[in-house]
Amino acid sequence: MDRIAKLKEFLQQNPNDNFLEHALALEYIKAGDEEKARNLFETILHRDPSYIGSYYHLAQLLERNGLTSEAISWYEKGMVAAKNANDNHAFNELKMAWEELTL
Repeated sequence: MDRIAKLKEFLQQNPNDNFLEHALALEYIKAGDEEKARNLFETILHRDPSYIGSYYHLAQLLERNGLTSEAISWYEKGMVAAKNANDNHAFNELKMAWEELTL
């Protein structure tokens, strides 16, 4: 069974599991289905804005697709979430990516 199918199976048992949905989104990116990945990342972040890891990957996806202003917005939201969580590592990664787009 491929990874996407396996993750979907796990999600049937644990719907709305952020970790599983995030992993599935990453698999969709690998498979070239960035629209499904984007939808999953956005679902995660609308449901749970404190799930910091998804901000970076969503913004990167948007950036790759030429959606710079949307990417900047998600980097900024992620920086706020990381700061609120005292996650300096995530904050610095998001800030570096944000600076590359804005400076």
